[in-house]
Amino acid sequence: MAYSLTKINDAVRSDPKGFVAECDADFNKKIDRAAQKIAENHTRSRIVLLSGPSGSGKTTTSKKIQARLEEMGIQAHAVEMDNYFQTVDPDTAPRNRDGQIDYESPFCLDMDLLNRHFKMLDQGETIHIPKFEFARQMRSGVMSSPLRLGKDEIAIFEGIHALNDIITGKNPNATKLYISARSNVVDDEGGVAFKGTWMRLARRTVRDAKFRAWEPKVTMKMWSSVRRGEKLYISPFKDNADIMFDSSLPYEVSAIKSHALPLFEQLSPEMERYEEIGHLLRSYPLFETLDDSYVPDDSLIREFIGGGIYDD
Repeated sequence: MAYSLTKINDAVRSDPKGFVAECDADFNKKIDRAAQKIAENHTRSRIVLLSGPSGSGKTTTSKKIQARLEEMGIQAHAVEMDNYFQTVDPDTAPRNRDGQIDYESPFCLDMDLLNRHFKMLDQGETIHIPKFEFARQMRSGVMSSPLRLGKDEIAIFEGIHALNDIITGKNPNATKLYISARSNVVDDEGGVAFKGTWMRLARRTVRDAKFRAWEPKVTMKMWSSVRRGEKLYISPFKDNADIMFDSSLPYEVSAIKSHALPLFEQLSPEMERYEEIGHLLRSYPLFETLDDSYVPDDSLIREFIGGGIYDD
């Protein structure tokens, strides 16, 4: 679907609080439908596979689903698949066309261990979830976390490769979700005023700046690799999903504008992919600004701008 720029601006000007509440209510209906689907399937499989590209809001979405399931009497455990990365061996690591280590590749994951753990969990056995230290690019030597699922318990495995055929082929009964910001904002002539892809880029740029102290140029330097990885390793497998989840919010461009615009304005026209930044810089002035105070603390947007109840 697409959102109307005119309707967004009218709503932000006339009733920002009511507009945000309406958008979040619609988002929570998606959460309810996803939780219901998982609940209906949990007797067939205790595994939920949740995938989506960078900036999709996978963390908040999975936590919201987790909370809803618990209200339904199903205990849900979130597992980050990033912890299944293998210690990087320069001699055997997958590489891209430029000869650099391809950190976006699914073959950086310990697929054998993952699939063994899926089977063990479905059989009621205890697994020990590893921990990966990204700073050192190696699996931690500390004691891993144990997990065993009871009768009404499930595990939500969240990661960009969760729907890869290597995983879904061996877990056909798992409930599978694909999450992304899938809606554009269009103007009165039907032209695209803001792409869903730009929403994800803005989310990631703001989050990187706020929580990782990364300058925008660092995020943009990585964005080309991230987008390449999405096209090769994520998007081709989205049709494996049982549920396609649109994580975009009609108010988000207006809400994130005051955070994102100053960051994008720091970027130099000489840098790679600046054409995309140029579109963003021209698009943001089209939107009314929504003050942060209207964004509730359980909003998905809080994952990126901070101040949310799901912040670690």
